[in-house]
Amino acid sequence: MEILEYLRSFRILDYAIFDLIVSFWGVYLLSPTLTKLFLKIWLEIKRKNWMFLVLPIGIIFHLIFENITPMTRDFLDINDFYLLKILLLALLFLGLKDIKRKK
Repeated sequence: MEILEYLRSFRILDYAIFDLIVSFWGVYLLSPTLTKLFLKIWLEIKRKNWMFLVLPIGIIFHLIFENITPMTRDFLDINDFYLLKILLLALLFLGLKDIKRKK
């Protein structure tokens, strides 16, 4: 575990760069499979949309599983971190904007 702790020690503000890179990289690699799965329920979601939705989906899953990370904590703070909230809402909007319903 020392390697993982070392990799997570590099941070931008309070957020581990390693976690962000792995999240985006993982979704980038999984997006073709996710797109095929969502096509079965008639939703066309492009790779670009998946990339925009990485952080908003991450926040949702961290809330569901009650794993409060620094970004989740900051997002829930009602008195501060307005730039983070605006960024996450903008990413959510951009991610949902081009999703198409297929017939």
